[in-house]
Amino acid sequence: MTSSSSPSQAAQRAFAQNNPEGLRADALMEEDVAWSFEIDGERDGDQFDRSDRAALRRVAGLSTELEDVTEVEYRQLRLERVVLVGVWTTGTSRDAENSLAELAALAETAGALVLDGVIQRRDKPDAATYIGSGKANELRDIVLDSGADTVICDGELSPGQLIHLEDVVKVKVIDRTALILDIFAQHAKSREGKAQVALAQMQYMLPRLRGWGQSLSRQMGGGKGGGLATRGPGETKIETDRRRIREKMAKMRREIAEMKTGREIKRQERRRNKVPSVAIAGYTNAGKSSLLNRLTGAGVLVENALFATLDPTVRRAETPSGRLYTLADTVGFVRHLPHHLVEAFRSTMEEVGDSDLILHVVDGSHPDPEEQLAAVREVIRDVGATNVPEIVVINKADAADPLTLQRLMRIEKRSIAVSARSGQGIEELLALIDDELPRPSVEIVALVPYTHGKLVARAHTEGEVISEEHTPEGTLLKARVHEELAADLTPYVPTATTA
Repeated sequence: MTSSSSPSQAAQRAFAQNNPEGLRADALMEEDVAWSFEIDGERDGDQFDRSDRAALRRVAGLSTELEDVTEVEYRQLRLERVVLVGVWTTGTSRDAENSLAELAALAETAGALVLDGVIQRRDKPDAATYIGSGKANELRDIVLDSGADTVICDGELSPGQLIHLEDVVKVKVIDRTALILDIFAQHAKSREGKAQVALAQMQYMLPRLRGWGQSLSRQMGGGKGGGLATRGPGETKIETDRRRIREKMAKMRREIAEMKTGREIKRQERRRNKVPSVAIAGYTNAGKSSLLNRLTGAGVLVENALFATLDPTVRRAETPSGRLYTLADTVGFVRHLPHHLVEAFRSTMEEVGDSDLILHVVDGSHPDPEEQLAAVREVIRDVGATNVPEIVVINKADAADPLTLQRLMRIEKRSIAVSARSGQGIEELLALIDDELPRPSVEIVALVPYTHGKLVARAHTEGEVISEEHTPEGTLLKARVHEELAADLTPYVPTATTA
């Protein structure tokens, strides 16, 4: 037996040396095979323990962390690269170019780098791709050549237009409304401002929700008892998202209504004290905050950017004649302001509707100031402030074209040219505000005892003091006051009151 097996083993060893691959195939058929370095060493490489094989192992050479400071700064500051698209339906070519230039300013404010901008002449935007299938293919070539990340359309696109245009250009597509909402989200600082922007974003997002893959799958229906055989397909994931957004919107509306109550209480207190109010309204970046700082020293943020300040600011001011009034800075307006924002910021814009005088600020150095005036007045009509007296304040007069100033002042009869930066025309504006503010209705002469000095103080804060003389019996006061204060001063009237 032994002698017969030895030649067989020798033959196997000789066969393994001459044909290792064939021996490996035969060995794999056996249940118990010993590991051989000659056969398996090169195939398996280094061997690891079971714990080492299950652990995470670092792979060298994959890190892209930058060590050069300049490269790190460049990566952090890299801006989103965008291409602008507009559809020219009405007006002149200059109007369309101005609108696209404003869209470029909005994109830069949002933190994007504008690479190119194109305009198409059409009777109306295409229902499928906004600019038509042929022009959409041309836009795709522009995006590829420029290396853009995003396409921004100068208008509000329907959900179908967004999807179809993205399918063609193969990059992200947003519209003017989404861009403005993004700027508002960046600049909102107060709790109310953030809530208003969030509400507007959810209103915009609700009809534009999309589902990919499993996000469109249906949940199980609510079968009897909720056991194994639950019946019927339930709501889809996108329907669940819509329901949650509606719930959040309802919550946001309640919170905004509660915040509105606090502002309404302050407004009623000013009305009770008969303090006149002046609202500063105007196009974004027209210089409203600069004018507020010049008139009151409020210290509000001033920046050469669109929608730099969103939260309303109310400051106390005094006319040259000594009358107190409040000056409120409101959110800036823009052409084609999204109706979601108008609705969400309606409570803030009520400052304009409840004011006694509107200072309508317009940028005199803008290429088309008349268009700015029309856009702001459209929003003023929306908030129901058409009956409030208005003074058109043409700001940036030091940088404006003199012919443009003359044209605006000829068109707008109640207007004044000022420069919030240099102070030009500010004294004349203050005098004009003093003349236009509503005056108390009753003129009265009273000899107020010194023990009732509060009445004299009220006449200074709530009315208009014409003359004041201190006599041995008391303060001889001649003033124009409201009816309530006139009733309190009547017992001290030495002569008949002249109305």
